[in-house]
Amino acid sequence: MLTKILTVAFLATTALAHGDHENQVPIQGPHKALWYNTLPGDGGTQADSVFSGISTFGRLPYYPCLASDDVKYDIAFIGAPFDTGTSYRPGARFGPSGIRQGSRRLNLYGGYNVPLETNPFNSWATVLDCGDIPVTSYDNTWALHQIEEGHNSILTRAPATDAKKKGPAKNGKTLPRVITLGGDHTITLPLLRSVNRAYGPISVIHFDSHLDTWKPKVFGGSPSKVASINHGTYFYHASQEGLLANDTNIHAGIRTTLSGPSDYENDGYCGFEIVEAREIDTIGMTGIIKKIKDRVGTTKPVYLSIDIDTLDPAFAPATGTPETGGWSTRELRTILRGLEGINLIAADIVEVAPAYDTNAEHTTMAAADALYEVMSLMVKKGPLSKMIESQDVEGRDEV
Repeated sequence: MLTKILTVAFLATTALAHGDHENQVPIQGPHKALWYNTLPGDGGTQADSVFSGISTFGRLPYYPCLASDDVKYDIAFIGAPFDTGTSYRPGARFGPSGIRQGSRRLNLYGGYNVPLETNPFNSWATVLDCGDIPVTSYDNTWALHQIEEGHNSILTRAPATDAKKKGPAKNGKTLPRVITLGGDHTITLPLLRSVNRAYGPISVIHFDSHLDTWKPKVFGGSPSKVASINHGTYFYHASQEGLLANDTNIHAGIRTTLSGPSDYENDGYCGFEIVEAREIDTIGMTGIIKKIKDRVGTTKPVYLSIDIDTLDPAFAPATGTPETGGWSTRELRTILRGLEGINLIAADIVEVAPAYDTNAEHTTMAAADALYEVMSLMVKKGPLSKMIESQDVEGRDEV
């Protein structure tokens, strides 16, 4: 009898619940109060569990930008997981995911950059992680095409800020900035092709231990057209294709062996000046910064490419072609911060191969920290429309 009464009561309660379903209010549990308290701190920011959750760069919001153009951004991170152009150790196809893993702590306390006096995670700029460009590992020619088209799709959209204002791109457009996570250094060729479509020939700052302007016959023997494009020849091809602005490009951190002195001569023909790694012992970081700024200037659009092997293997062992005698992470970060005032329109970091890293993730953290400085420079500089505004002001002052 008792069982029948309980059953009837249960069915009646269920019927009432379903009958009033539209008016039900979800019960709020204690989770928000427990996990998302706002504690004292600039902007109400607190340290939280950066070791949890899905990895994006610096735990930025993720959006599949290549699948949809419904979202606007001012700075986009995109991965290019390609490593079939490397000559020694492969593995940089895992670079994008490794760098994201190494970036988890960047905004643990809020992300404020003390030396640059800016917070790239809390500013005027909308910054997103757009995921990775789908890249085949079976056909280099097609893979480079995928990277170019994917990058160009992200680069040429209207930004979240100042989309209607004049900018430095072709047809006077203001575009968003794109930071690419490599990938071996071959990816810079399709990235420069993409940038050329948007801006025309561009000035390049290249941090690396190697020149990467070798003629294909010298680097790899060029047994085929496909093989002629690799991570040691892409700047040679960029020069031949007219992607580089004449005599406004510079390498920094060079310490490679050569096939002979003619490699430096060829590098000059490609439009580069060289700052060798050992110059830090004579002119210091300040002297290196001055050389870079004098070369590229502060009025033109500039592309920045960072090979993680700029760093000594003691600081970044996980790379495809390590060279001893490099700079420390502190020195590279200081030099990067010294580029303040340069008009960076896009950037990449390459040759991070996490399989060779330490358990402490030295290389991926170093790569993430370098990009943190780059992102800070971009945010502090403001929207790219500011380039045109400042030039207009200078022009009026001259009159």
